[in-house]
Amino acid sequence: MDIAVKRNMTGRMTGFVRELNAVLTIVARGITLTFKSPASLIMSLVMPVVMMYMIGGNLQQNMAGGLGFDFGQYMLVGMLVNMLFTMTSQGLSSLVEDRETDFTQEMLIAPVSRYSIVIGTILGSAFLAIFSCVGTLIVSLFMGIRMDAGQLLAVLGLSPLMCLAAGAFGMLLLGAVKNRKAANMAIMIIPMAQMFLSGAIIPITNSSGVLLVLSRLMPMTYCLDLVRAVVYAGTPEYGAVVLFNPAVTLAAIIGLTAVFLAVGTFLVARSEKNR
Repeated sequence: MDIAVKRNMTGRMTGFVRELNAVLTIVARGITLTFKSPASLIMSLVMPVVMMYMIGGNLQQNMAGGLGFDFGQYMLVGMLVNMLFTMTSQGLSSLVEDRETDFTQEMLIAPVSRYSIVIGTILGSAFLAIFSCVGTLIVSLFMGIRMDAGQLLAVLGLSPLMCLAAGAFGMLLLGAVKNRKAANMAIMIIPMAQMFLSGAIIPITNSSGVLLVLSRLMPMTYCLDLVRAVVYAGTPEYGAVVLFNPAVTLAAIIGLTAVFLAVGTFLVARSEKNR
């Protein structure tokens, strides 16, 4: 019995090591592809300038009065989460290119879990998202917007969950859209729409009607609200900034991420199988 138990434990450990190795290999590939594309690195730094300085700065100067909270800090938290979400989602567009070269099929027939492949791809894409956050923080310094160390650490601590949620949502989009051109457009347009509908820059506390429904359908709405709940915890601005109970928000993020990851992985694998 002892020998059987030891063999079972050894087999499980071997399987775990194999899956971990697969994840790390795919992450390394994603990071390598990022460095091989200087244009992606440049765009990850340009986007915060366009979104935060030009759009957000204009709103801060003209429409931020009477909000009851510091719009600059509100916008900074929103843009950090937006960069994590948007860049991670867009980073998954590499899967579209892998479809064209049949690399996705080669990975799927490897003796590793499909989820290891997906998680490795998401984490590899998250590297560019983290890099874009550096650009966002640099822009915020020039705009005179500050976050204390504790608040910044809170955002960084939640960033893996944000990237995983974004990656799961991106997988769902890629799995649902078969055409390469349509997939690229969906990966680009939908995260961009989320930036305005989820409250990254423009507050949505008083949204109603169709806009209210759309904001509640956006996964990034819940990611933003959870991060803001942590950042603004114990401050007078908490009630004016946070929409939901943090426990409910966390449960919603975990639930949506699990569903998106499972359905998206299934759809991507099925589309490759039926090619």
